[in-house]
Amino acid sequence: MRAAVALLAFSALAAAQDFSHVQIENVAGGFQFLEGPAWSVREAALYFSDIPKNHIYRFNPAAGDAKRPALPAVFRADSGGANGNAIDAKGNLYTCEGRNRRVTRTDTKGKVEVLAEQWQGKKLNAPNDIVVRHDGHVYFTDPAFGREADTRELDFYGVFHITPKGELSVVSKPTGRPNGLTLAPDGKTLYVADSDNHRILAYALDHNGEASGERVAITGIEGVPDGIRTDANGNLYVAARHLLIFDPAGKPLARVQFTDKPSNCAFGGPGLETLFITSHGGLYRMQLNVKGSGY
Repeated sequence: MRAAVALLAFSALAAAQDFSHVQIENVAGGFQFLEGPAWSVREAALYFSDIPKNHIYRFNPAAGDAKRPALPAVFRADSGGANGNAIDAKGNLYTCEGRNRRVTRTDTKGKVEVLAEQWQGKKLNAPNDIVVRHDGHVYFTDPAFGREADTRELDFYGVFHITPKGELSVVSKPTGRPNGLTLAPDGKTLYVADSDNHRILAYALDHNGEASGERVAITGIEGVPDGIRTDANGNLYVAARHLLIFDPAGKPLARVQFTDKPSNCAFGGPGLETLFITSHGGLYRMQLNVKGSGY
């Protein structure tokens, strides 16, 4: 079913990014807590996780028609407590398996490879969200959501980097729990949601994928920032109490009100002009006239 979105613009947007007439569509419901939307350009399909159900789903919008709309199908029944997902240019699926405390890569033939599960001999907390740069550098967050203190082995919450050679390093140890993350369109800035402190952190990335210069990109976010994405113009889309949109300088642009609290979002569809939004109970989409960054 379709319903108009209540959208409050904080400042005027360029015509090419006018969200004032955007509508939202409820694609599917009946879930428990969705997360980790990731679009496969190769398959023209969306992957996402239902954490409590322990499933990863695959949604192919073109599989249905007006009489029988496409619906998500279970891709992996035992996901290891999958949360965040990302897909690289080759179609490989990267997953943060929170319950299994590891990060995996699934190739197009279904072979699963563990990329990270320990740091200096200690198990990761509970990998949460992940992004893959165009050149194969991988970044993921490792807070401890759902992990009791007495089961943790690391004494910090981390943002991690995996090189194309498989080498693991720590990008940052934020004071708050790091959550969603994404990249600027040029891949030279890494954005990380610092949920406990209601802000977005940013790090400069060099051509080797190494990070430096932590700074606060956005602060005072309404609600708890969770998943984040960028569009082709560098604007940031933040899933919090509602869907919040900021320009690259951190200036608020728009606020899309949701009754079903959004958890994450991802650009997909033809031309990457559809924004898919996961929430506690449903999958939604909005047709936009701005393209996603590919991250």
